[in-house]
Amino acid sequence: MTVFDGAFPAVAKLDPHLLKALRRAASDAAGDKITFYVNSGWRSPEYQNRLLREAVSKYGSKAAAARWVATAATSPHVSGDAVDIGRSAATAWLSRHGAEYGLCQIYRNEPWHYELRTGAIDHGCPTMYADPTQDPRMQQ
Repeated sequence: MTVFDGAFPAVAKLDPHLLKALRRAASDAAGDKITFYVNSGWRSPEYQNRLLREAVSKYGSKAAAARWVATAATSPHVSGDAVDIGRSAATAWLSRHGAEYGLCQIYRNEPWHYELRTGAIDHGCPTMYADPTQDPRMQQ
C-alpha cells in the first residue's frame, strides 16, 4: 500500500499531520518516479505485542529485541506517530529531502522508520539515536 491508500488502517490511523506531510513529500517524489510504500504504519497494541514476542524469540532476549521493536506502551506506531517506508529509493529520497517536510529518520539502525518533526523544516532533523534503546521515550 502507498501513503495514499487511506482504506487501510495502517495509513488511515496515522496522525493526520504526519500523513499530510507524507502525502506532500510523496507527491513531490513522484516527479522523480519514486513511490512511498508503507511497510508498516499505525499498529494495534495487540499487533505490536505480537511483533515484540516474535523479536524476543528471534533475538533471544527482551533487551536484544528492544533494539528493533518497542512495547505497545511506547511504540510510536501504536500512537500513529511513525511510519516505516518501503523500497530503498523512497528511503534514499527521504534521507535527502525529508527534513523539508518535517519527516525525519529517528534511528540509525532503521533507515525506513520516519516520524514527524516539524522543527526540521527550519532547523534540519535532530541527531539520530543509534537504535530505539537510546530513545528516552522507550524507557517506560
